[in-house]
Amino acid sequence: MNIDLKSSVTEKSGQITTQIIHFVGGEKRTFNNIVSTSIRQGQFTKFHLKDGTWIMINDKNVLCIEVFEEKDV
Repeated sequence: MNIDLKSSVTEKSGQITTQIIHFVGGEKRTFNNIVSTSIRQGQFTKFHLKDGTWIMINDKNVLCIEVFEEKDV
């Protein structure tokens, strides 16, 4: 059973976001076109992109997440 922890990203950053995730050890990854209403937090945070791709991140390896709203151009 998944419990939605109501990520604050959905309230503050718009429908589509870019996230830069900083991992333990200095690695960082940028994910574009994240559907912010799809974010489900837990030991593995899950979200999907506009193209339907699902991403799962093991939270124990994350130091920081930067979130940017994407604007339609």
